[in-house]
Amino acid sequence: MSPRLAVSGVTKQFPGVLANDDVNLSVAPGEIHALLGENGAGKSTLVKMIYGVLHPDRGAIEWDGAPVRIDDPSAARKLGIGMVFQHFSLFEAMTVNENIALGMDKPGDMASLAVRVRQISADYGLPLDPDRGVYSLSVGERQRIEIVRCLLQDPRLLIMDEPTSVLTPQEVERLFETLRKIAAEGCSILYISHKLAEIKELCDRATVLRDGRVVAECDPRSETTAAMAEMMIGEALTSVERRAGDSLGEARLVVEGLFMPSEDIHGVDLRNISFTVHAGEIFGIAGVAGNGQNELQQALSGECLASRPDEIRVAGQEVGHLDAGRRRNHGVGSIPEERNGHGAVAGMSLIENVVLGAHRRMKLLTAGFIKRAAARSFTERVVAKYDVRTPGVATMAGSLSGGNLQKFIVGREILQAPAVLIASQPTWGVDAGAAARIHQALIVLAAAGAAVVVISQ
Repeated sequence: MSPRLAVSGVTKQFPGVLANDDVNLSVAPGEIHALLGENGAGKSTLVKMIYGVLHPDRGAIEWDGAPVRIDDPSAARKLGIGMVFQHFSLFEAMTVNENIALGMDKPGDMASLAVRVRQISADYGLPLDPDRGVYSLSVGERQRIEIVRCLLQDPRLLIMDEPTSVLTPQEVERLFETLRKIAAEGCSILYISHKLAEIKELCDRATVLRDGRVVAECDPRSETTAAMAEMMIGEALTSVERRAGDSLGEARLVVEGLFMPSEDIHGVDLRNISFTVHAGEIFGIAGVAGNGQNELQQALSGECLASRPDEIRVAGQEVGHLDAGRRRNHGVGSIPEERNGHGAVAGMSLIENVVLGAHRRMKLLTAGFIKRAAARSFTERVVAKYDVRTPGVATMAGSLSGGNLQKFIVGREILQAPAVLIASQPTWGVDAGAAARIHQALIVLAAAGAAVVVISQ
């Protein structure tokens, strides 16, 4: 049987970066095939060429045994290729239904599409309200839109780039049931994920990329997660270490009786939230997406103000009435859930993004003017310390892979040595090695006396 998809000798070069170097890959009908690699290994570039978003400099793509040229995503969809992107392609001011219609070649009338959306989302355990505005949805709920939009088109090859990074374990299990079902019906699946336990559970075969080249192929069911991680990064995986018995210091962050109505009619009101985080402590907040985590993160960071100043205190100072900028002056750092547009501005350079988030703590302004040498130096520290794969610090943030942009945002916040750090989904979309380094950095930050709040699903 001919492969559903065969990629041979594919090479793609960007200025200063060889993203894909003579890559060969094949996916059989009905196969669930994993594409593995650390952040910046070239995975997203490869699948974007398969979907027609980018075009290879050299190499060939075959579909059902015949050579094809995929000029754009519309041509890919006509072949039967669907893709769930790591970075969402959604318009926040439009409804779920309108966004799904925009991504389909023949959506039909909107009322009928809404019925289909409700049916598909119910069948696959990915609940969506077609009439909700996208701006009001959590990251996990936005991910559901991308998945449902693909499933509505009955694809013959489904490409999924980090589809479970913001889903709960229950949602992941339901998604896997769906993927196994459509694979059994003959649909091929090309699956990118850094969650190696999921790869072992779901995938039939795996191809490993490192620095743009194929370095291994394996049966993930017969490999350990540590062995696959080491194939990806080319060295032994560093384990996270935390000393036992570290004593806690003073109460650094105190939330007492926090009431905050959501500004969004579909949002979640915060009601009588109280907790204390001490210096040296990592305090975890868990929950299914859409249960108030975003509202809490915004309340703690100062993006939304509390009803009373004393509802939030940092090092004994009442800050509930202070905005995000003034809270940074009190030592509050923030890693938001959504990195694109919230944690970083895609159309600005890494240096400019550092200035936006760190100019107060790192004193990067003088009389309103940017101290360019200091800003560049601090950006270079972030890139080096957190292994951000980029051609240079003047590179646009939007050109980085998702995992590398996440590492940049995490590094920018931690290297400011905040007294309080609010981190929402801090390891979203990063590889196993980077996740271990981020976890270790949070432990070290807390050991140095910071109070760390980690919000995670």
